[in-house]
Parts: sequence; structure tokens; C-alpha cells
Amino acid sequence: MARETWATRAGFILAAVGSAVGLGNIWRFPFITGQYGGSSFLITYLAFVALIGFPAILVEFVIGRRTERNPVGALRELGT
Repeated sequence: MARETWATRAGFILAAVGSAVGLGNIWRFPFITGQYGGSSFLITYLAFVALIGFPAILVEFVIGRRTERNPVGALRELGT
């Protein structure tokens, strides 16, 4: 049985972002930014996203591609 793939790379990226970011986060972010210092908070937040968030999601994608399994199966394969 052939595996289904995404038609375009942009479709995959939009689906990944859509599943990770909910409406609650979009509505709450301006409030948090104002509460914790405005631009200094925003710069720190973006730096941590770039240093921690991006590599973490990249590792998740690579593990999924290499193992070609669901998340539980991928972690089991990594553990052996």
C-alpha cells in the first residue's frame, strides 16, 4: 500500500503551523507582550523560538522521515 504525501511543501508547512498554533495563542500573545515588557519581551521570545523551537521541530521532522513510523513507533525505534 502506497503512502500518501503532501501535494506541495507549502501545504505541509501550513498544516504543521496550523496544528501547533491555536487561536488562543494568537489572541493571548499581544496581552503577554504588553504585560512582560513590550519589545524586550518580543526580542527575547523570538530569540528563544529561533534557538530552541526551530531546532526541536526540525529534529521531529527528521526523526519522522527517517523512521517512517508514527510518533510512538519512531520513539520505540530510537530507543532500540
